[in-house]
Amino acid sequence: MADEEQLAETEADREDTSYALNPQAVARIIYAVDIGDRALFLQEMSALHPADIADLLEQINAFDRRRLIELYGSDFDGDVLSELDEGLRQEVIGLLPPDVLAEAVRDLDSDDVVDLVEDLEDHEQQTILSALEAGDRIAVQQSLTYPEYSAGRLMQREVVMAPEHWNVGEAIDYLRDQDDLPEQFYHIVLVDPRLRPVGNVTLGKLMASRREVLLRDLVEDTFHVIPVTQAEADVAYAFNQYHLISAPVVDETERLVGVITIDDAMAVLDEEHEEDILRLAGVGEGSLNDRVIDTTRQRLPWLAVNLVTAILASLVIAQFEEAITQIVALAVLMPIVASMGGNAGTQSLTVAVRAIATRDLTGSNVWRFIRREVLVGLVNGIIFALVMGIVGIAWFGGPELGYVIGAAMVINLVVAGLAGTVIPVALERVGIDPALASGAFVTTVTDVVGFFAFLGLAALVLL
Repeated sequence: MADEEQLAETEADREDTSYALNPQAVARIIYAVDIGDRALFLQEMSALHPADIADLLEQINAFDRRRLIELYGSDFDGDVLSELDEGLRQEVIGLLPPDVLAEAVRDLDSDDVVDLVEDLEDHEQQTILSALEAGDRIAVQQSLTYPEYSAGRLMQREVVMAPEHWNVGEAIDYLRDQDDLPEQFYHIVLVDPRLRPVGNVTLGKLMASRREVLLRDLVEDTFHVIPVTQAEADVAYAFNQYHLISAPVVDETERLVGVITIDDAMAVLDEEHEEDILRLAGVGEGSLNDRVIDTTRQRLPWLAVNLVTAILASLVIAQFEEAITQIVALAVLMPIVASMGGNAGTQSLTVAVRAIATRDLTGSNVWRFIRREVLVGLVNGIIFALVMGIVGIAWFGGPELGYVIGAAMVINLVVAGLAGTVIPVALERVGIDPALASGAFVTTVTDVVGFFAFLGLAALVLL
C-alpha cells in the first residue's frame, strides 16, 4: 500500500514538472558553462526546446547568461530570440556576435523577425535587416510601416496560395515543386485573378480528395479576411470567437499580403490577459528581469493614487471622531465593513473587466449584468449582516451595535456590487482602460461608503 502511494506521488510530481525546466538538466548546463566544456554543453542544450532555452536565459543571472551565450557560439538558435521576454531580448541580442546574430535570424519567419526588430534601436535593426536576403528584408521593412499592434505587424509574409480554378492535383504538384514553403502552414489560400482571397482549403481536405476535384469545392465554411490595419487585439478576438486556425491578411485594395496563424493570435490573447491581470493589481507591464528603478517607476503612480484614496477615507473617519471617542467598539469594527466592501467590489470589478475584454458585456446586457451584481451584493450583505449582527451582540453585549454594523454591511456590499460594475463600464465608454484605472476608484467608493455608513448610523443610533 505504501509503495502504491509513493508511486502515485512520484507520478503526480512528474506531471507537475513535465513541462518545466529540469533542475538537474539546468545544473548540468551551468556546470558545462563553468568548466567550458562546449561538447557537454551542446549535448545538454540539444534536448531543450527554444522556449525552454529562453526560460533558462531568463532564470539565470546576467553573468551566467553572458558566459552561456559565448559558449553557445554559432550554434545559437534564432527561435530562442522569438521566445524571450521583451525586456531581456535586447540584452541577449547585444551579447551575440554580429555573424551569429545574422545566421540566427535568417531562418525565422517574417512575423518573428518583425517582432524581434520593432523595439530595437535603429542601428540594431539595421544589423538584423542586413543579415536577411533582399526579398525577406523588403518584406520585413514593409511590415514595419504598418501601425504598431496591428495585423500588419502580426502577420507573416510567407503565404501558400493557389488560383481558385485549380484542382487538387495541380495544387499538390505545385507544393511539391516549391523549395521555400513555410515550415508550418495549415491552409492553401485561394485567390482570384486580382490576388484577392476568396477561400481557405485545409491540408487535410486537400490530401483526402481525388486529384480532379476542384479546390473551390473544398473551401471551408468559416472564412474571415483580416484588414492589414486591424488592431491585433481584434484579430485575437476573431480567432478565439470563430475558432480560426489561420486567416489571410489584405491591404487597402483587398489584395492578399500575408497570413496570421493561430499561434500568433493566441500569443496576443495571452498577452492581453496578462496585461489585464497586472493592471488590475496596479503594477503595469513588467517582467522578472526589470531593474529596480524601472519597477519602482511603474508602481509609484498607483501607490500615490492609493495614498490619495486612503486620505479621503481618513477624512470621512475624522468627521466622526467624537463618536469613535465615546464608543471605542466603532474603531474595532469599522475595518470589517470597509474590508468586506473592498473584497466584494474587487470580485464584481474582476468579472466586469474580464467580460469587457472578451466582449461578452455589451450595451444590450449591461443593465442586466449590473442588476445581477447589485442583487448578489444585497444577498451577501444580508447574510453577513446577520453574522456580524450576532457577533456584535455577543462581543459587546448590546443589540444596537449589531443592528448598526449589519445595516452598514448591507449598504456597503450593495454599493460595492454597483461600483464594481458601473465604474469599469463607464471608463471603457470614455476610452480609458478599465483594467488600469478601475481598482483605485472602486476601492475609494467602498472605503468611503463603508466608513460613512457605519459611523453615520452609529452616530444616529447609539449617541
